[in-house]
Amino acid sequence: MKKILSLLASASLILTSAVGCNTAAGSDDKLSIITTIFPEYDWVTEILGDKADDAEITMLMQSGADMHNYQPSAEELIKVSDCDMFIYVGGESDEWVHDALENATNKDMTVINLLDVLGDDIVKEEEIVEGMEHEHEHEEEEHEDEEHEEEHEEEHEHEADEHVWLSLKNSKIICQHIADKLCEIDPDNKSVYEKNVSDYIGKLDELDKEYQQMVDSSAVKTLVFADRFPFRYLTEDYGLDYYAAFSGCSAETEASFETVTFLAEKVNELGLTTVLTIESGDGKIAETVIESTANPTGRLILDSMQSVTMSDIESGADYLSAMRGNLGVLKEALENKIG
Repeated sequence: MKKILSLLASASLILTSAVGCNTAAGSDDKLSIITTIFPEYDWVTEILGDKADDAEITMLMQSGADMHNYQPSAEELIKVSDCDMFIYVGGESDEWVHDALENATNKDMTVINLLDVLGDDIVKEEEIVEGMEHEHEHEEEEHEDEEHEEEHEEEHEHEADEHVWLSLKNSKIICQHIADKLCEIDPDNKSVYEKNVSDYIGKLDELDKEYQQMVDSSAVKTLVFADRFPFRYLTEDYGLDYYAAFSGCSAETEASFETVTFLAEKVNELGLTTVLTIESGDGKIAETVIESTANPTGRLILDSMQSVTMSDIESGADYLSAMRGNLGVLKEALENKIG
């Protein structure tokens, strides 16, 4: 928190100086849109379409930084302070945003919090499932004396699962909301944004149906993930089960013997030949699990889109391509079964 307040103070001084020199952001009348992560950036670009050239779109985590550890620089806080639209996830990882918005110079800024857009009926809590690290500690906490129950619940309040973009169903809702807000702040191009979002949601819907058809035709309905698991929204969309080493927002990289053994036994029990990881993992836990299985087992990687850089975007990376790639990986994983 002290670091953020210090950055905000620095940003304020720099911004004041910039205004004095008549070089404040937005002086060229371009629509200024700041996004925190890659999916938001790509959705905005798709909805703007040809009008993207008339806007300044910034992705804060453009160097592939992990959103769970990200802290903005003073220069980035300046851009946030004076932008026309700011889009962020809104979970525990975005605690810095509250102070940044309180100190914003543009009080008419349109702010989009993805968790707020989806609401309590859709947003899920981080969960600990069977076999996961700290499962036993969690069970012990749940059985504390009743007289300490209320205090315990306050201290161990569950965090929201922030990885809402990994659901095509969520993405359709969010994209429509972004388009609606763009129409409000730029009504002259309303018809453009409405057409673009309609076309894009049509593509999301088509891919959503492909996912469901693939899962419906697969004999296997369970994934074993030897890594963090940010795909809860995706699996619940299509009725898949999973076992994993860590929850989606976990910062841990080392799995216990009990966790590795549990995952290996699940691979054997289910007759699977695939262990999954995310794109940013080093694969070491997966290798240990694979070495502990009785079946010939390989490793597949699902893309959580948390490591995308501007260089990747310039090379053609986009949200739909990433989700289509994940469809292919899931198809292979769910078809890979002994016997």
